[in-house]
Amino acid sequence: MASPTQQPQIAQRVPGEKSSLPALVLLAGWLVPGAGHLLLGKWVRALLLFVSILGMYVVGLGLAGKVYTPNTGDMLDMLGFAGQLGTGLLYLLARLFGWGAASVVNTLGDYGTKFLVVAGLLNIIAAVDAHSLANGRKDSL
Repeated sequence: MASPTQQPQIAQRVPGEKSSLPALVLLAGWLVPGAGHLLLGKWVRALLLFVSILGMYVVGLGLAGKVYTPNTGDMLDMLGFAGQLGTGLLYLLARLFGWGAASVVNTLGDYGTKFLVVAGLLNIIAAVDAHSLANGRKDSL
């Protein structure tokens, strides 16, 4: 046990030295939902994000949501693509295996498409949150 006069040892960053951890956390968090938080040791938050985002994605596919492609000319389609691309590997798997609908044919399909887009946007927010934690710009709770 440390005496009251001893200060705890805190790792100091050398000025000018850049860590690659924040970039790695951001990339991992984008590719796999919750992976950025997992790398930071926040496994409960990582598990909650993974289950939430994966659940939203599965519900969106189950409702026959449209999986956007990158080469359409409509502005809303391009925004939908950008949102869905936020799910990282989930989007790539959907495109690779042909999951999802090519077009929305009913109201449930429209809701499914919204689930897919919101899952991607939530994953982007989670990856940026993990990046902020890794940079030390945000306090960990």
